[in-house]
Amino acid sequence: MRRNITISIIIAICVMLTLSSANAGCCGKKIEKTNHIRLAVAIVIDQLPAEMVSRLEDRFGKGGFKYLMNNGVWYKNARYPYVTTLTAVGHATLFTGATPSDHGIVGNSWLDRQTGASIKIEDPSLLTATTIGDELVLAFDRQSRVFGVSVKDRGAILPAGYLGKAFWYNQENGEFRTGDYYYKNSALPPWLTDWNKLKKADQYKNKSWELLQDKSTYIHGSSDDRPEEKPFNEPNHRTNVFPHSLAGYQDQEYYNQLCFTPFADELTADFACYLLKEEKLGQGKYTDMLIVSLSMSDYIGHSYGPESLEYEDNLLHVDTTLAKLFKAIHQAVGLNRTLIVLASDHGGDIVPEYRTRLGMPGGRIDPADLKTAINRALQKKYKTREDFVFGFRNPSIYLDPRVVEKLKLDITEVERVAAEAVMTVKGIALAVTRTEILRGNGLDTPMANKLKIVFHPKRSGNILIYQDSSWLLYPVHDQDAAMHGSPYSYDTHVPVFFAGPGIHPKVVYRAVSPLDIAVTVGLKLGIEAPSAASGTVMTEVLE
Repeated sequence: MRRNITISIIIAICVMLTLSSANAGCCGKKIEKTNHIRLAVAIVIDQLPAEMVSRLEDRFGKGGFKYLMNNGVWYKNARYPYVTTLTAVGHATLFTGATPSDHGIVGNSWLDRQTGASIKIEDPSLLTATTIGDELVLAFDRQSRVFGVSVKDRGAILPAGYLGKAFWYNQENGEFRTGDYYYKNSALPPWLTDWNKLKKADQYKNKSWELLQDKSTYIHGSSDDRPEEKPFNEPNHRTNVFPHSLAGYQDQEYYNQLCFTPFADELTADFACYLLKEEKLGQGKYTDMLIVSLSMSDYIGHSYGPESLEYEDNLLHVDTTLAKLFKAIHQAVGLNRTLIVLASDHGGDIVPEYRTRLGMPGGRIDPADLKTAINRALQKKYKTREDFVFGFRNPSIYLDPRVVEKLKLDITEVERVAAEAVMTVKGIALAVTRTEILRGNGLDTPMANKLKIVFHPKRSGNILIYQDSSWLLYPVHDQDAAMHGSPYSYDTHVPVFFAGPGIHPKVVYRAVSPLDIAVTVGLKLGIEAPSAASGTVMTEVLE
């Protein structure tokens, strides 16, 4: 009898120790269970193909990606349903839960349909839908607060929405700034001034970006010097190989170059942690939201390609940066009171010239060739020398309505001839006219539908196009080594993680969409979804 009691006590102790270990946080502290969420943290890794997380899974540390893997739901089959896999579009989609046709952000920029002027995102007024942060602030009578932080302005502005506040990196002086939209009638927060006085960006001067681990452990360790790479996007101090030194850069040039190293993500996370502490996020009665968009994977992916040693090492740095961020959140609020969502705004393709060197198809499309093809066809048909094309912004080609009106032409026919001309350009997969989309014609295939859902009647152009697989299509076609912005899997397939109170560890392989995130967060927080949200619930987060 005594022996049985002793065995039962030993088993009970073992169970208690196991449960205690399972509830340990990223900092080794016990995370007590609770269903009350004080803080929602949304993290966007700019340009992160889903496969990269799986590929490096065994090399991550304990506190970053591994914390999410061990404590949350990992969606391995999340894909964007549209063509415009670009930074601004992806950030808007993640936080509105809507497609570009509904949230209004049809590209990183677009052209005015009447004048041809470039429209850039300088504040949230271009959004035509609310964000999940807006709904949180509304739900609790403006007592909940929302902050967006990023190196990129659009990476902070769009997620923060109308009712949040956004801060982004100033490449002229290395400080973080905000806009008049957020503090027009009030003074800047004192903590922002205090932060900028610290000159945190200057700590990396004369430092070198070194490999985080032994070179022999890297997949791309033997491919450090490839001729297709375009490091730093600057004419001077170019280097294709490690270490990448910041020595020799001065003033604004230095602050620009910082954005091509993992150090700028570290700086962004440090700023977010400072904001977290100074604004006392998660300390109030109602849930607050902190959004952190880490941009360096995008900068480095464009310069070297996602299959490069630089990109691989940077992702390991991202992992350590996440671990530091999670530790700060745990100390300030408690991970047991924090909902964490991590996703990417888009994936990325490898350098097209590298593909062709391997004997695979691929190439670059120069938008000037699109303009030439259109003008040549229309000038020949209508016997004129007029210039019909305003310009190109993915995925739209804009025609000049003044020329059409001046020559008294039928716009439907003009668009048709222009689309046929575009289809003769090598690398173009499909061209659809504005008229066809408005009438619902020519959109019977899955790929054509990916154009339909990015069409906005007031902002999109006359011809919408997308490229063949592995062809780079962007307004400046030769600026970057690698690019994104297509409907193909390498651009649409991204990782999604949820972790926090009431969420049980699980890997999910069913097909989901990043559009589903905003709806799911809304239900998790007990608030309404954004106004134009069209996603479905990710039930594993709520089980």
